[in-house]
Amino acid sequence: MTETVSRPVSAAKRRKFLVIADGTPESEIAIHFASLRAKHTNGVVTLLAVLGPPDAAGQWLGVQNIMREEARSEAEAVLHKLAAHVNDYADIMPELVIREGRLADELLKFIEEDKDIAILVLASGAGKEVPGPLVSIVVSKGFPIPVTVVPGTLTEEAIQALA
Repeated sequence: MTETVSRPVSAAKRRKFLVIADGTPESEIAIHFASLRAKHTNGVVTLLAVLGPPDAAGQWLGVQNIMREEARSEAEAVLHKLAAHVNDYADIMPELVIREGRLADELLKFIEEDKDIAILVLASGAGKEVPGPLVSIVVSKGFPIPVTVVPGTLTEEAIQALA
């Protein structure tokens, strides 16, 4: 059973809208929705990229380190590109976070560590993978904060009207 804990955001802090930045079309929809909600409520957008755990299939340590650095560099480039997009789109400079490990584990750890995260924003899958892998993880694990699931089929006009 998942225990729900009250997570009040202090008056000096702005509530954070957390989005998983995984490069999928669904994450772009979630980023747009979270950006507009943050803008309209004086909040902050936090973009989280989670690098998968290193392959334990006997990779040499040197090769593993090179692969890890390449993955981190790619994630940083994607996050900076998304940050510029959020800034242009909603006039907000988001926080950027990179973690390494299993997505569900790192997501829960990060939420527990940053008490100002108020809402996790996800978008459902728009195709055959409805509701989508991230939504499935959240449903199976349960989370200590509210989760907003935006339909992955929303148009830009609909996002702006809802946010």
